[in-house]
Amino acid sequence: MARQVSYKFKNQTKVINFSFDKYHDIHEAVAAAEGVDISSFLALEKQLAMSTRDKATLKEYRDKAFLQMGFSEIRFLKDEEKQDKQ
Repeated sequence: MARQVSYKFKNQTKVINFSFDKYHDIHEAVAAAEGVDISSFLALEKQLAMSTRDKATLKEYRDKAFLQMGFSEIRFLKDEEKQDKQ
């Protein structure tokens, strides 16, 4: 079943198709859709994951980093919200 992700990038709402076969998570998918290189972010996130067991810390780091990159309101769309991608 195809999933869709809704997000805002620089105050423009966008919807993309998402597949776990292609991306590890929705953050990687939205960055790829906008052409944003997140390799340095992923390296820092990996180091942080090795130094803490607190998942809330990782989530907070990810949310703040993506907010600084211009992303906000990243979420999966529910079935009744899905749009046809044209």
